[in-house]
Amino acid sequence: MTTRRRLRLTVSALVTAGVVLLGTTAAAAPAVTLAHPATNGACDPIDPTACLLPFPNDYFTVPDPASPTGKRVRFAADAMPANAQGVPIDPTEWNRQDGFSPGSPILVHVPGLDATATGIAPVTDIGRSLAPDAPIVLINSATGARTPYWAELDAHATGEPDRQLLIIRPAVALAEGARYVVGLRGMRDRAKALIPTPKAFRAYVTGAGLGRKDRRVPQMKRVLADLTRAGVSRHSLYLAWDFTVASRQGLTGRMLAIRDGAFAGLGAAAPPVTVTHVTEYPPEQDPRIARQVVGTIGVPSYLTGDGGPGSRLHYGPTHGDGTAPSRYALPTPSGATLQADFVCNIPRSASASRPAHLSLYGHGLLGKPTEINAGNVKTMSATYGFTFCATSWIGMADADVPYVAGTFADLSAFPAVVDRLQQSFLNFLFLGRAMIHRKGFAADPAFQDAHGRPLIDVAGGLHYDGNSQGGINGGALTAVAQDWTRSVLGVPAMNYSTLLQRSVDFAPFQAIMDGSYRDRADQQLIFALLQMLWDRSEANGYAQHMTDRPLPRTPAHQVLMHVAFGDQQVSPAAAEVQARTIGARLHTPAIAAGWSSDVQPYWGIRPIPRYPYAGSAMVIWNSGAAYAPPTTNLAPAGPEYGDDPHEFPRAQPGAQKQKATFLLTGKVIDVCGRQPCA
Repeated sequence: MTTRRRLRLTVSALVTAGVVLLGTTAAAAPAVTLAHPATNGACDPIDPTACLLPFPNDYFTVPDPASPTGKRVRFAADAMPANAQGVPIDPTEWNRQDGFSPGSPILVHVPGLDATATGIAPVTDIGRSLAPDAPIVLINSATGARTPYWAELDAHATGEPDRQLLIIRPAVALAEGARYVVGLRGMRDRAKALIPTPKAFRAYVTGAGLGRKDRRVPQMKRVLADLTRAGVSRHSLYLAWDFTVASRQGLTGRMLAIRDGAFAGLGAAAPPVTVTHVTEYPPEQDPRIARQVVGTIGVPSYLTGDGGPGSRLHYGPTHGDGTAPSRYALPTPSGATLQADFVCNIPRSASASRPAHLSLYGHGLLGKPTEINAGNVKTMSATYGFTFCATSWIGMADADVPYVAGTFADLSAFPAVVDRLQQSFLNFLFLGRAMIHRKGFAADPAFQDAHGRPLIDVAGGLHYDGNSQGGINGGALTAVAQDWTRSVLGVPAMNYSTLLQRSVDFAPFQAIMDGSYRDRADQQLIFALLQMLWDRSEANGYAQHMTDRPLPRTPAHQVLMHVAFGDQQVSPAAAEVQARTIGARLHTPAIAAGWSSDVQPYWGIRPIPRYPYAGSAMVIWNSGAAYAPPTTNLAPAGPEYGDDPHEFPRAQPGAQKQKATFLLTGKVIDVCGRQPCA
């Protein structure tokens, strides 16, 4: 059964049988409140559509000299989106942040906006966003540099103009800790008439009608001054505001504390390994794989309780209750040991004289480590002599499906998802160390021949290969990896706030969300809020350190991205953002003429200068059976988009040859004869 069908059946069953339990039946849902009250100053008055608009926004921060950015996010509880039972999302975890996501969607409501009449840069023409007269400008206040983006009206709110937000998506990750200014000008309706400036914002432009104690005045003066320096007249503005991006410490500090603490405790030893099952396959049963080894790795738990779904990161004293003693606290070991599952496949070609190369494998969306049993993984294992080992992305693994589905009924539960994902990163790192340690797997009979000689090449080092979710989370894992320097990210991307509604896999979760958080404006705010926490455990929060600007005590890495043109599960547009951010070069010609709907396909991504290429790269694989996706935040669902090519790249012999060569030598080779890859 495919991942998509399995998820739909599982989550659909939860919607049918569990939606009453989750409290999200449409019958029980109260009428939607179209605007949050702003009586206590918790809402920004310049966009009254929803309390947290415009977003992200330094209006929702307070000074904090102890934080790296000098700011701390502060959302009021009654400012947060509320579910159908009237329960707002608990802002506690968000209020530990020192800024907003480097990939945050920038959200605002412009009544009557027509994006085409206004000339807003769409996803098909990102270069237009940098035009001198672009109606939207996104400026780094420290450098004055303009940031490319694309913008779109929420296609899910078509027919609900009062709730249809403008979504501005950065086309490259925003600099950590930097302050950005957003300016909108020349907003026009369908008749091409200018849309009048909101009264609350116009007061800051003219100075008329402002109260003497308006705390926003100094901030708005800075915003307007920054735009003036960038050549944007204050009198041309429809709306403007600023926000601060989270610092490196705010994004990655928790995971680095977990990694460094756990490996300091491990020292020079191998992680404890328990082999629970060994299966020997005769050639007639499996001509590619000779042996499968199943077991567990003992990993220090940084989670509360038993570490299962719903557990949170542990803070404070070991064996304590895990409560964070302060907003600055970093995770600490709970004192318990988690048994992380693993599955390894040893190829038939492995022998003591020719031991198998070693690679971790990252499974797909809400999947299992047994995905290494897929035919394409077995073929690569047999053809190129790899032993692949996998563990579960706990937090977003098969066992987490009920919990993850439930969070879309009450998103106060969501922080546990990203907390467990950070533990899963540690589980992967410990599995990797056991794979290459001479007293780890190599010392266990399960990984030896009949004479006690290792069948795996510990001296050859470790590598990483992952697909789909394994490509998304694998980018973040690579950024914190100390035991390998080369990763293949199959059908990858970053930034779930962009990916979710562009994926056919999200449909059953959207159904739960539609019953729980029915307001379309709130839904877009929710995606932006979730991304603030998801950054701690997916590539969006780590991309700026994935390759050439490594994190502390971490080597630089090389990454090979294999992207499926027309992918219906992981949006290629988000993969392109990752490529721009990490400096990946593009195989060209990337796509044959006539396939892409972009004005300039793969805008802003420089080509590979020559082969073989020693560096990070992105290769587009075109199955020939899928077509360009929607140019809005809709999934490519329907026959007009062809057959989903999501699993196409990994199955191609040329792609496997390119992957193996890259992992073993660090060189990207041309396997497509100077033509588009297909």
